[in-house]
Amino acid sequence: MSAPRFLDIEYCQTDDALFPVAMAWSLEDGQMKTVVIAPADEWLPEDGDLGDLDLLYLEEQGVPLIELIHELHQDLPDQTVYVDGLDPDEILVDLIFSAMNQEAPFEVAPITELITGMSSEMLEDRRRHLLFEEGLEPQLPEHGVYALLLMAQEEGLFDEH
Repeated sequence: MSAPRFLDIEYCQTDDALFPVAMAWSLEDGQMKTVVIAPADEWLPEDGDLGDLDLLYLEEQGVPLIELIHELHQDLPDQTVYVDGLDPDEILVDLIFSAMNQEAPFEVAPITELITGMSSEMLEDRRRHLLFEEGLEPQLPEHGVYALLLMAQEEGLFDEH
Protein backbone atom coordinates (compact mmCIF):
# COMPACT_ATOMS: atom_id res chain seq x y z
CA MET A 1 0.00 0.00 0.00
CA SER A 2 1.19 3.51 -0.72
CA ALA A 3 -0.35 6.41 1.17
CA PRO A 4 0.28 10.16 0.91
CA ARG A 5 2.58 11.43 3.68
CA PHE A 6 1.22 13.77 6.33
CA LEU A 7 2.82 15.77 9.08
CA ASP A 8 1.53 17.74 12.04
CA ILE A 9 3.51 19.73 14.57
CA GLU A 10 2.45 20.86 18.02
CA TYR A 11 4.26 24.03 18.99
CA CYS A 12 4.84 26.60 21.68
CA GLN A 13 4.08 30.19 20.81
CA THR A 14 4.64 33.13 23.13
CA ASP A 15 5.43 36.79 22.49
CA ASP A 16 9.14 35.91 22.30
CA ALA A 17 9.19 32.34 21.03
CA LEU A 18 7.84 29.99 18.41
CA PHE A 19 9.19 26.46 18.32
CA PRO A 20 8.07 22.84 17.82
CA VAL A 21 7.43 20.65 20.88
CA ALA A 22 6.00 17.47 19.31
CA MET A 23 5.60 16.10 15.83
CA ALA A 24 3.84 13.26 14.07
CA TRP A 25 4.24 12.07 10.51
CA SER A 26 2.92 9.21 8.42
CA LEU A 27 4.85 6.67 6.39
CA GLU A 28 4.22 5.11 2.98
CA ASP A 29 2.27 2.23 4.56
CA GLY A 30 0.00 4.59 6.52
CA GLN A 31 1.77 3.92 9.84
CA MET A 32 2.65 6.90 12.04
CA LYS A 33 5.58 8.06 14.08
CA THR A 34 5.32 10.56 16.94
CA VAL A 35 8.08 12.29 18.87
CA VAL A 36 8.41 14.85 21.62
CA ILE A 37 11.10 17.34 20.58
CA ALA A 38 13.92 18.52 22.83
CA PRO A 39 14.14 22.26 22.11
CA ALA A 40 17.28 23.92 20.79
CA ASP A 41 18.67 26.49 23.25
CA GLU A 42 18.34 29.29 20.69
CA TRP A 43 14.58 28.71 20.53
CA LEU A 44 14.03 29.51 24.18
CA PRO A 45 13.21 33.12 25.15
CA GLU A 46 15.72 34.86 27.40
CA ASP A 47 13.11 35.53 30.08
CA GLY A 48 12.26 31.81 30.15
CA ASP A 49 8.52 32.52 29.87
CA LEU A 50 6.92 29.61 28.03
CA GLY A 51 3.41 29.96 29.39
CA ASP A 52 2.24 26.61 30.75
CA LEU A 53 4.77 24.56 28.77
CA ASP A 54 6.78 22.03 30.83
CA LEU A 55 10.34 22.64 29.64
CA LEU A 56 11.79 19.97 31.95
CA TYR A 57 9.51 17.37 30.36
CA LEU A 58 10.66 18.39 26.86
CA GLU A 59 14.31 18.29 27.87
CA GLU A 60 14.00 14.88 29.59
CA GLN A 61 11.59 13.13 27.20
CA GLY A 62 12.33 14.95 23.95
CA VAL A 63 14.27 13.51 21.06
CA PRO A 64 17.45 15.45 20.24
CA LEU A 65 17.17 17.37 16.97
CA ILE A 66 19.99 15.42 15.32
CA GLU A 67 18.07 12.15 15.89
CA LEU A 68 14.80 13.66 14.66
CA ILE A 69 16.47 14.97 11.50
CA HIS A 70 18.08 11.59 10.86
CA GLU A 71 14.71 9.85 11.16
CA LEU A 72 12.98 12.36 8.87
CA HIS A 73 15.74 11.86 6.28
CA GLN A 74 15.10 8.11 6.45
CA ASP A 75 11.29 8.30 6.40
CA LEU A 76 10.49 11.19 4.06
CA PRO A 77 13.29 11.64 1.49
CA ASP A 78 12.20 13.48 -1.65
CA GLN A 79 8.55 13.38 -0.60
CA THR A 80 5.79 15.95 -0.64
CA VAL A 81 4.43 15.96 2.89
CA TYR A 82 0.97 17.40 3.41
CA VAL A 83 -0.15 19.49 6.38
CA ASP A 84 -3.56 20.81 7.43
CA GLY A 85 -2.50 24.29 6.39
CA LEU A 86 -3.65 25.88 9.65
CA ASP A 87 -0.38 26.04 11.58
CA PRO A 88 3.00 27.52 10.70
CA ASP A 89 4.23 23.98 9.89
CA GLU A 90 6.61 25.12 7.16
CA ILE A 91 8.27 27.63 9.52
CA LEU A 92 8.53 24.96 12.23
CA VAL A 93 10.10 22.44 9.82
CA ASP A 94 12.61 25.12 8.79
CA LEU A 95 13.40 25.79 12.46
CA ILE A 96 14.15 22.11 13.10
CA PHE A 97 16.48 21.75 10.14
CA SER A 98 18.14 25.17 10.33
CA ALA A 99 19.03 24.51 13.99
CA MET A 100 21.29 21.75 12.59
CA ASN A 101 22.33 23.77 9.50
CA GLN A 102 20.47 21.44 7.17
CA GLU A 103 17.75 21.61 4.55
CA ALA A 104 14.57 19.56 4.91
CA PRO A 105 14.67 16.47 2.64
CA PHE A 106 10.98 16.94 1.79
CA GLU A 107 8.55 19.58 0.55
CA VAL A 108 5.72 20.81 2.78
CA ALA A 109 2.40 21.42 1.01
CA PRO A 110 -1.13 22.20 2.26
CA ILE A 111 -3.77 19.44 2.08
CA THR A 112 -5.60 21.60 -0.50
CA GLU A 113 -2.90 20.59 -3.04
CA LEU A 114 -3.70 16.90 -2.47
CA ILE A 115 -7.48 16.98 -2.14
CA THR A 116 -8.46 19.47 -4.80
CA GLY A 117 -12.18 18.72 -5.03
CA MET A 118 -13.05 20.69 -1.89
CA SER A 119 -12.42 24.24 -0.75
CA SER A 120 -10.08 24.78 2.19
CA GLU A 121 -13.13 25.61 4.34
CA MET A 122 -14.83 22.33 3.37
CA LEU A 123 -11.62 20.41 4.06
CA GLU A 124 -11.26 22.02 7.47
CA ASP A 125 -14.91 21.28 8.31
CA ARG A 126 -14.37 17.65 7.29
CA ARG A 127 -11.17 17.42 9.35
CA ARG A 128 -12.91 18.87 12.43
CA HIS A 129 -15.86 16.52 11.94
CA LEU A 130 -13.52 13.49 11.75
CA LEU A 131 -11.65 14.60 14.88
CA PHE A 132 -14.97 14.86 16.72
CA GLU A 133 -16.39 11.60 15.28
CA GLU A 134 -13.27 9.64 16.22
CA GLY A 135 -12.98 11.27 19.67
CA LEU A 136 -9.58 12.75 18.81
CA GLU A 137 -7.75 15.64 20.49
CA PRO A 138 -7.01 18.32 17.85
CA GLN A 139 -3.88 19.53 19.67
CA LEU A 140 -2.18 16.10 19.51
CA PRO A 141 -0.11 15.88 16.32
CA GLU A 142 -0.74 12.14 15.89
CA HIS A 143 -4.50 12.79 15.96
CA GLY A 144 -4.10 15.54 13.36
CA VAL A 145 -2.16 13.17 11.09
CA TYR A 146 -4.73 10.41 11.66
CA ALA A 147 -7.58 12.72 10.59
CA LEU A 148 -5.67 13.67 7.42
CA LEU A 149 -5.03 9.97 6.68
CA LEU A 150 -8.77 9.26 7.05
CA MET A 151 -9.56 12.11 4.66
CA ALA A 152 -7.07 10.79 2.08
CA GLN A 153 -8.54 7.30 2.41
CA GLU A 154 -12.07 8.65 1.88
CA GLU A 155 -10.84 10.39 -1.26
CA GLY A 156 -9.34 7.12 -2.58
CA LEU A 157 -5.76 8.43 -2.42
CA PHE A 158 -4.21 5.19 -1.14
CA ASP A 159 -2.59 2.94 -3.76
CA GLU A 160 -3.32 -0.66 -2.82
CA HIS A 161 -0.13 -2.13 -4.32
